[in-house]
Amino acid sequence: MTIRIMARLTARAGSETALAALLRDLSFPSRDEGGCLGYEVFHNQDDTREFVTVEQWSDQAAADAHLATPHVTEAIRRASDLLAQPPLIHRFLPLA
Repeated sequence: MTIRIMARLTARAGSETALAALLRDLSFPSRDEGGCLGYEVFHNQDDTREFVTVEQWSDQAAADAHLATPHVTEAIRRASDLLAQPPLIHRFLPLA
């Protein structure tokens, strides 16, 4: 069953450009992963510190494998200095 993961990230003041670049760079290899059905990154135009990622994976195993990739672990390490708070991550399963 497909799973969608949505993450809300808030940049530390002054880190918006660096976080945008990191998220954009992360999206490219993520889209090429097995089981990735979609990977989008959004930037809130009303609050420029806010970013949202919307991921769609074929199953939980693919989503878990994504988190273990070198590009994700490196992005998490680099993002720690750019974030105002920990990301809010939510997993969703389709109802209908």
